[in-house]
Amino acid sequence: MTKLSTQSDQTHHASKSDNMPDETAEVLVDYQGHIAIVTLNRPQARNAYSSLMIRQIVSTLDELELNPEVRVLILTGAGSAFSAGGDLKLMRDKEGMFQGEALELRSRYMQEIHQVPRRLARFSKPVIAAINGAAIGAGLDLSLMCDLRISAQSAKFGSTFVKVGLIPGDGGTYYLTRVIGLAKAIELTLTGRVISSQEAFNMGIISRVVADEQLMESALELAQEIAQNAPIAVQLTKAAAYQSLNASPEGALQIAAGFQGIAQNTSDHLEGVQAILERRAPKFTGQ
Repeated sequence: MTKLSTQSDQTHHASKSDNMPDETAEVLVDYQGHIAIVTLNRPQARNAYSSLMIRQIVSTLDELELNPEVRVLILTGAGSAFSAGGDLKLMRDKEGMFQGEALELRSRYMQEIHQVPRRLARFSKPVIAAINGAAIGAGLDLSLMCDLRISAQSAKFGSTFVKVGLIPGDGGTYYLTRVIGLAKAIELTLTGRVISSQEAFNMGIISRVVADEQLMESALELAQEIAQNAPIAVQLTKAAAYQSLNASPEGALQIAAGFQGIAQNTSDHLEGVQAILERRAPKFTGQ
């Protein structure tokens, strides 16, 4: 990954302190201004999940949630893939998260891989998936858990669980159906077909397709466009959108009224109004 300017001018390894970098860390974090770039770092396994990676994803999200300087997160993959999902070698050998009988496996899924969708669902800040390569199986599902998705032109997408005799065990049917609708989601999950970035764009899985070499630049531009806005308002707007999905019209209005009451009493709201009146750029502080 291209070296970016960071808060400490160093790459942060999620499993170690900044003073003791761990070259085997499976999640890396770089910073550019108010943007955190989180990179899945198992390129030798095409960024397939491991138990360690899952723990590091969750702990990284915990850390970034509490960091007031971080306003937007970009998630991408090291090497040629975004994420190939499950580790096929571990599946074959029934090791790691794939070992055990039915009840034990059910418990493993709930205690390990399910931590990722649960934590992302609670993450208050916008998350952009910068899909640099194949997003297959649980890797596709991980991208769908993000709020926005930008894809490199060469990337491939597939919900391929049935090809290896499995189901989307990380909740992928839920996320894919919510993003593209039941009919298209059923087609992709039952066929296990792998599609191109252009097909994924046409289906609505991704919102932008860019040249491979422009992916991170495009993701950063979008992240910066979001990050320049009032942070509390951005987070409340994200929360309102998700909470309103299954709400009645009256319920959605109640959500909007409650969140607006919070936003309208922030310093950033007054700063935004004053900046427009004074015809200058606002200086939002997240207060």
